Amino acid sequence: MPETANNDGKTRRDIVLLSTADWSHPCWTNKQYVGRELAAAGHRVLYVESLGLRQPSLREGRDMRRIFRRLMHMFRPMVKVNEHLYVYTPFVIPLHRYALVRRINRGLFNLSLRLIMRVLRMDADLLWTYNPITTATTDLQRFKTVVYHCVDNIAAMPGLPKETIEQREPELIRNADAIFTSAPALQDKCAALNSNTHYFHNVAEFEHFNQATRDDLPVAEPLRDMQGVIVGFVGALSDYKVDFNLIAGIAAARPDWTIYLLGQLGESILCRDDSALRQHDNIVLHGPVDYAELPSYLKRFDVVLLPMLINEYTKSVFPMKFFEYLAAGKPLVSTRLPAITEYRHLVRLADDAKGFVAAIEDILRNNCPPRAGIEEAQKHSYPARTQAMMEIVAQTQGER
Repeated sequence: MPETANNDGKTRRDIVLLSTADWSHPCWTNKQYVGRELAAAGHRVLYVESLGLRQPSLREGRDMRRIFRRLMHMFRPMVKVNEHLYVYTPFVIPLHRYALVRRINRGLFNLSLRLIMRVLRMDADLLWTYNPITTATTDLQRFKTVVYHCVDNIAAMPGLPKETIEQREPELIRNADAIFTSAPALQDKCAALNSNTHYFHNVAEFEHFNQATRDDLPVAEPLRDMQGVIVGFVGALSDYKVDFNLIAGIAAARPDWTIYLLGQLGESILCRDDSALRQHDNIVLHGPVDYAELPSYLKRFDVVLLPMLINEYTKSVFPMKFFEYLAAGKPLVSTRLPAITEYRHLVRLADDAKGFVAAIEDILRNNCPPRAGIEEAQKHSYPARTQAMMEIVAQTQGER
């Protein structure tokens, strides 16, 4: 189905979205949200799950379960989520650092993608990719328009094929018709190679997280009877991006506070040295919770944290949780991430545990309602950002 216009006069497109995350991952990021919003706008979306950039570890239970799930999907590779959204789980060999494997994967993937699109009667209209090595896996020439949504410095993540990414990503940037970035550092990198590059930082589901400000929302059961100050964090706990020593330093300085951490500990066996977090009884490693439950936990937190390391990876990160925290009405203390500099009037910035403790104590003393943060978060929604992106895509003429 090529571009069509519905009764409302809006153009509907067939979109193949190459993700680097599985649709069912408990922590949604840009990939799932954008896929959902494009489908909600009436476009037909084929969400292609991760092509396995990271080599799995046979010692890792999660990796083995994922491999088993992938094998099971060989018999049912596609699932219809709703009228406009399908999720496709491709089968590839997750050893992309080898040239021979990349050639095999490219053949397997393009053949299976053609078959899936034929079954769905989708036109090769718009390819929207998050995968920096897309030129190695996918035939760009088949698509009328190619969009690269650059949301991470993936080459700086541990366990990924850095050399392959650094070789292939510039090729994708130069050949994409439009590029969207989520952090100033990514914008600088991509704009140097492609003038049609546009910066859209991360946003939040305001209505969902703003539930934390409602009087009628009950506090999550594990926190209901907990006394004293609770300082919270929500997100993946990986030691290449979250400063575990900083968190431990806060816990050591204020043993009367509870440091409550919500999220998966480690994303792989390569980034799971959590010994610093286990040295203090007032640090609670709760683990992940359902997305629907997050507001009920945030409601009880007195202050929330972005205790991020400052390194090559995080210098290109605009945290998903930044506007989520603000939408929840929570006062926020963060390290000095370059991407949030423009919003420093909405967040307390600190460099070490001593600075974090001082900022938290000041927030608790003054008890200032973070109204400005809520109002700012309300301006940045997924539907509005997706619409703005698609307006740029509509003005972009692919040359393939």
